[in-house]
Amino acid sequence: MFRLKLFYVFLLSAVFIVLVFSACNNSSNEKVEMTQAEKVARGEFLITFGGCGDCHTPKVFTPNGPVPDTSKILSGCPSNTTIANVDPDLVKPGSWVLFTQDISAAVGPWGASFAANLTPDNETGIGTWNEEMFVNALRTGKHLGAGRPIMPPMPWELVRQHSDEDLKAMFAYLKSLKPIKNKVPDYLPPDKVFAKQ
Repeated sequence: MFRLKLFYVFLLSAVFIVLVFSACNNSSNEKVEMTQAEKVARGEFLITFGGCGDCHTPKVFTPNGPVPDTSKILSGCPSNTTIANVDPDLVKPGSWVLFTQDISAAVGPWGASFAANLTPDNETGIGTWNEEMFVNALRTGKHLGAGRPIMPPMPWELVRQHSDEDLKAMFAYLKSLKPIKNKVPDYLPPDKVFAKQ
């Protein structure tokens, strides 16, 4: 009787070990490539959850305050946005950062920055970008991955921590959007923004 119990314990232990090893071998060694639809869905989740539209989508005003303009999702700061001369004391380091009413442009010690058009429009958005350019831009903090610095308040230092797969999924989602023609104003350095005293 004792030998029979010992045999069953040994048999159950052996089966358990085989199952654990086979499960580990099957799941950890195979990396499954996402389909394009899965990439787009993952990218939409990351873009939405990351709050990209907070700056990159213009707002309309309602009795409850500003809400995203759903006809201009991720199209960036409107082309007709202007920045008046600003008193530099308002935005000196340790003071304030100013935003336009639709929250798509900001003024700080760096000058004035405007949220980019992230739709796949070829002339005014990311339509001519490729995946590598997008990933490089977010990894290096440089426009197009090689140009001028991406200015605040864009949190590229945080976004760069995403995996390559997540950054590529974000790009896939952005490329799936309806292209919207909107030429975002160019970055303005401090000497073009601040009032002469």
